[in-house]
Parts: sequence; structure tokens; C-alpha cells
Amino acid sequence: MVRGVLFVAMLLIVMVVQVTVVNLLPLPGEAVPDLVLLAVVGYALARGATAGAVMGFTVGLVSDVLPPVAHLLGQNAFLLCLVGFIAGRAVEKYPGAGPVAALGCAAAGPVIAVAAGALLNDVRVDLATLTTVLPQAVFYNLLAAPPVVWAARRVVRGPETTWSVHRSSRYPARGRVEWGAW
Repeated sequence: MVRGVLFVAMLLIVMVVQVTVVNLLPLPGEAVPDLVLLAVVGYALARGATAGAVMGFTVGLVSDVLPPVAHLLGQNAFLLCLVGFIAGRAVEKYPGAGPVAALGCAAAGPVIAVAAGALLNDVRVDLATLTTVLPQAVFYNLLAAPPVVWAARRVVRGPETTWSVHRSSRYPARGRVEWGAW
């Protein structure tokens, strides 16, 4: 319970830092890392697919209403729900795939966001977005993924050295999936 409250507080801080600091950083190019997406990936890797999808959806709805809003309501909720589910499912199905899943989801997040924007006829999705902004966003997410995912996992799971997908004792057949530290 305490870890959950700590993680929610961390996510609120990450959202505020994303909007007030990271989005204003003078990084080369037009993109910045998506710390909220990476925190949801860390949570999903520690808690599993269902918890990752629920946390992603909830955080996505909150981030959909935070300024600057330049997309349809629910677009971030869809993106973070999907990425949280994929990250959690990857570590449930392949216990040793945590770091690969984290990097894969960090790269897939911007791609899914652009694909969803294109399907919704977002005017910001054009050839320049696909050729310049998308590769930059993927690059910055891959750079920021290890520390942000590690920090999110540390808040969710505590200071132990192994990663695990936590399951309730009500479902003993599912058990715990352990994998090495990143």
C-alpha cells in the first residue's frame, strides 16, 4: 500500500517535471524524452500486464488534461495503457526479457503515438514528423529509459536487487517471476 502511494506521488512529480522542465529543455532537435511513459513501463515491469495497463490508462487520462494539450482526449490514455500492458506481458511471458522489454517499449511509445495520431487525422503528423521528430523521440526515450525505469521499479518493488512480477497470494498458480537486476 505504501509503495503504491509512493509511486503515485512519484508519477505526479514526474508529470509536473515533464511539463515544466523536460519539455522546455534546449535539446537538439524538436523532441524530448517521455518520462511518464518510461515510469509506466517501470511500473508494468514490476507489477505485470494488468496493473501496467490500469496504471497506464489512469496516468494517461491525467496527462491528457495537463497542459499543453494538443491531441484528442484519451490519446495518451490509450498509448500508456497499451505500452503498460505490453511491458507487463513481456516480462510475464519471458521472465528474462525485462531490460529488452523496457527498451522496446521506450522505442515503441513514440511510434504508437504517431500511428494513433495518423489514424485520428492529427495535423501534426506529416512527413517531417516521421523523418525527424520520431527518430529523435525514440533516441531520447532510449537514453532516458535505464535510469527512469530503474527508479520507477525501485519505488514499486523496494531496494531488493532482483526484478520480479508481483502476484497476489490469492492466485498461487501464477506465482512470482524473478529475473536478474538491470
